[in-house]
Parts: sequence; structure tokens; C-alpha cells
Amino acid sequence: MTAPARRGRPGYDLESLLQVAVKLFNERGYDGTSMEDLSRKLGITKSAIYHHVRSKEELLRLSVDRALDGLFEVAAETARLDGRAIDRLEHLVRGSVLVLADRLPFVTLLLRVRGNTRVERAALARRREFDLVVTELVGLAETEGDVRADVDPAVAARLLFGTVNSLIEWYRPRRGSSPAELADAVCKMAFDGLRS
Repeated sequence: MTAPARRGRPGYDLESLLQVAVKLFNERGYDGTSMEDLSRKLGITKSAIYHHVRSKEELLRLSVDRALDGLFEVAAETARLDGRAIDRLEHLVRGSVLVLADRLPFVTLLLRVRGNTRVERAALARRREFDLVVTELVGLAETEGDVRADVDPAVAARLLFGTVNSLIEWYRPRRGSSPAELADAVCKMAFDGLRS
């Protein structure tokens, strides 16, 4: 029995295609990247790309979904936890930093979409859904007395994840620093503050 023939040029599968596409989208912008640009970068024809995806828009959807799916996996995991809301919120923040570190190019692309296409609008809607999860946890932590009551939970949630999201601007994986250490630093700053 023989394995089914793989579609596309040897060395290029959907995963490697996505890696190159997301890199180009981040460098040039989604609108500024053509399928021709992608085919040149890969060294394959456009028709070889179409063996894997139907359109550039599908590449965008697969890319932003990679980031969103990771965040929603952490949110689902957080929802299954028992305990105080503040501890679950910290778990969500820590997990989100780990997703960002693991899927940095995909999260970077997600945070740069502006709603110009149907796919971008769907991604923004899912981001708002995630923001609501965070806001509800902050509100619950406030109700439990673990978060100050003089800050609107929606504002606190935005500020908290504004910190997490800012990592795309400067975080670069390097030797000697792990994503877990980065998550620890974010959580210490966010939940313990700067005062010693």
C-alpha cells in the first residue's frame, strides 16, 4: 500500500506556506502582499500555492485563526479552573503570553488587522469576544474584592491586555530567556506592581 501523493512542490506544505505568508503579511501588510509576491518568495508558481489554499484571503484566515485559536484554548482552559477569579485571570494572562511567544508572527498579524476584509472583520469580532472573557473575569475579581473597585473592569482588561499585546513590538525569542520567564515578568508587573 502506498501513501497518497502530496500536493504542491516538494518541501512546501500548508504549514511552510503559512509561515512564509504571515511573514510577508507582517512585512508588507496584507493589502500590500500579492499572490505573485508570495510565489516569488517561495520560488513556486501561483498554481502550486492554489494546491494548498483557494485564495490569499484563506491564507489570512488560517493565519489569524492560528493566533485566535490559541487564545481561545487558553480561555477555555481557564474557564474549567476552580478558584478565585484573580487566579484564573492570572492564568489567562500567563497562557496568553505563552501563546504570543509560541505564535508570535501569527499574533502580530492578528493585532495588525483593521477590518478591511470579511476575514479581518471576523477576526476583530473574535478578538472582542475574547476581550469580553477578560472583562468578565476582571469584574468577578472585583466583586470578590481582589481587584480595586475604582477602575472599570473593561478599562482594566484593556490595559492588562494592552501590556500583553505590546510584546509583539519588542519581544524576540533569544537564548537564555524563556517564554515562561516572560510570562512570569508580565504577571509580576500586572498583579504585584512595581513596588517592592
